[in-house]
Amino acid sequence: MIDVIRIKELMPHRYPFLLVDRVVECSSEEIVSIKNVSVNEPFFQGHFPNDPIMPGVLIVEAMAQTGGIMVFTAWPELKGKPFYFAGLDKVRFRKPVRPGDRLVMKVKLLKQRGGFFKMSGEAFVDDVLVAEAEMMANIL
Repeated sequence: MIDVIRIKELMPHRYPFLLVDRVVECSSEEIVSIKNVSVNEPFFQGHFPNDPIMPGVLIVEAMAQTGGIMVFTAWPELKGKPFYFAGLDKVRFRKPVRPGDRLVMKVKLLKQRGGFFKMSGEAFVDDVLVAEAEMMANIL
């Protein structure tokens, strides 16, 4: 298990943009993390105030951050190097994520060549798939 203190040692993101609270499983090929969605998140003020849902782009960002944690854990020599999105494919949003939900992200490594990583990510609330994507990232 990796707590938020260790996550902050691995990742450059900080509040309000650190979107992973805990890692519950991690290997060099797959990782499972948790984001506790709170009504106090700043994006709920405008998305949408009378019907708050977590923006889909932030769900994908949470999956990408989960993948980054996996990479920096499996390849510690890469820690501290810039790790950027290179592309997204097959992105689907299936159900809204609301305040009070526990977002569980499962990310698997599909391909790694040099500093290029391709991963598949799925996000769940109560074991229901809410979003999925294939993500490409590159370490420069």
